Amino acid sequence: MASAISEVLNELELDALTELVNIGVSRAAFSLREMVGEQVHLSVPAVELVHRARAIEILEGREAGQLVAVHQVFEGDITGRALLIFPETKSLELVRAVTGGELSLEDIIELEQEALAETGNILLNGCLGTIANMLHRSLKMSLPEIIRGKGTELFSLAPPLEGSDVVMFLYINFTVRQRDISGYIVMLMDIPSLAVLKNLLSEFIERATDGMAS
Repeated sequence: MASAISEVLNELELDALTELVNIGVSRAAFSLREMVGEQVHLSVPAVELVHRARAIEILEGREAGQLVAVHQVFEGDITGRALLIFPETKSLELVRAVTGGELSLEDIIELEQEALAETGNILLNGCLGTIANMLHRSLKMSLPEIIRGKGTELFSLAPPLEGSDVVMFLYINFTVRQRDISGYIVMLMDIPSLAVLKNLLSEFIERATDGMAS
C-alpha cells in the first residue's frame, strides 16, 4: 500500500510539496511568534505520505501515552482533515509557553482548551493557507476542535472520509520560550483529493520552471 502511495506523487512533485510545506510551516511559526512575542522555531524534517493504518502504527510507536489534538476540517479543491497533535504531557507546557509562563497551574489548566485551540488555529491556518495560496487555490477551514485519544481515535473521526484515506505526516519540533515541545502536523486526505493535489503541484512546478526560464 505504501508503495502505491509513493507512486501517486513523483519525486519532483514530492520535492515541491515538501518545499511548500516548509514555507507554510515557516509562515505559521512567524504568526505564532507574533502571538507570543518570542522567537518560535518549527522544524520540518520530511513529508511522508502513508495510508491511515500505517500512520496509526507510526504515531502509536512513537507516543505510548494519551494524545491531545487540535482538529480542523478543510474544504476546497482539496478536502480533508488537519490535526496538530501533541503528547498530552506536553500540552500544558505549550499553553504555559504561549501564555507567558507566569500563570499558576490552575490558571493554565483552565486556559488549556482555549489556548490550544487558538495555537492550533494559527499554525494550521498559517500552514495550509500558505500552501493553498502558492497553489493559487483557497481553502475554507472549520473552527478548531480539541480532541483527545490515541492514534486510532484521532485518525478515525466521524464522519469518515470517502475512499482510501491518505495521511500526510509531518513531525515537527517546537521551540517556544526555550521550551522544547515536539508535535505533529497531520493532514488526512482521500485518493481523489490526492489526485487533485498532484495536478496542482504539476501546475506549480510548471509556473516555477517558466519563471526560471524567462
